[in-house]
Amino acid sequence: MQQHSMKSFCYGLALLIFMVACGKTKEKDSPLKRDPLLLNYKVKTEWAHSTDAFIQGLVIHEGKLFESTGQKQSWLGIVDIKTGTPDKKVVLDDVYFGEGITILNNKIYQLTWQSKVGFVYDLKSFKKLKEFTYNSEGWGITHDSVNLIMSDGTDKLTFLDTVTLKPVRTLAVTDEQGRVKMLNELEYVEGYIMANIWNTNMIVKINPADGKVVGRLDLSDLNRDAKMRNPNADVLNGIAYHPTTKLLLVTGKLWPRIYVLQLN
Repeated sequence: MQQHSMKSFCYGLALLIFMVACGKTKEKDSPLKRDPLLLNYKVKTEWAHSTDAFIQGLVIHEGKLFESTGQKQSWLGIVDIKTGTPDKKVVLDDVYFGEGITILNNKIYQLTWQSKVGFVYDLKSFKKLKEFTYNSEGWGITHDSVNLIMSDGTDKLTFLDTVTLKPVRTLAVTDEQGRVKMLNELEYVEGYIMANIWNTNMIVKINPADGKVVGRLDLSDLNRDAKMRNPNADVLNGIAYHPTTKLLLVTGKLWPRIYVLQLN
């Protein structure tokens, strides 16, 4: 009986050592791989943002923060960064669901979602100068100082002539997995296009020459922080770049904060 117990003990000990050794080998053979395209960032400061703002577009221009929103009574205006309160300059008719905005040549360009119509406003007076049409949905918009660049929720970006507002070329966006769909809010940053991937916590950095994704910004931590502050906070949306300080502003729909990031 005692001998049997000793054999059982030795067998159990050997099995335990074997399992531990196998576990170490398995762990060594399949380490967690870090995304080589992942961009590091640091939150430099935070600004107030209205929890009523279903944001679609965000732009910094001449020291002012411009925002556009969607849903009923979509608006376009200038936001007080201390309080988050918007000075609404344009309120759209309820038939329009407002989308992204960009500013170029003293004009504000605004898209709408499914109406297939965009608006051009005078930057100073906010008077509507013209309307233009497109054959897709309107999501995000930015510019490279030559062309307007718009997204439509697919993997395609469309470059528009600033005079005719007609397409001059399209760009298919891809990464190592293939097509990158749901491209949404856009911002042109130091020769690259930053694009929010709708319904995710990810912003991708795109080379406009070939459409390849060359960087990723994972903002899951900011999404969690926003939802802790406001349980009604929705998805990440809103990118603005300040070229002088090289800081990137990000926020989301109904988020209580705009996060000012320094990219490393």
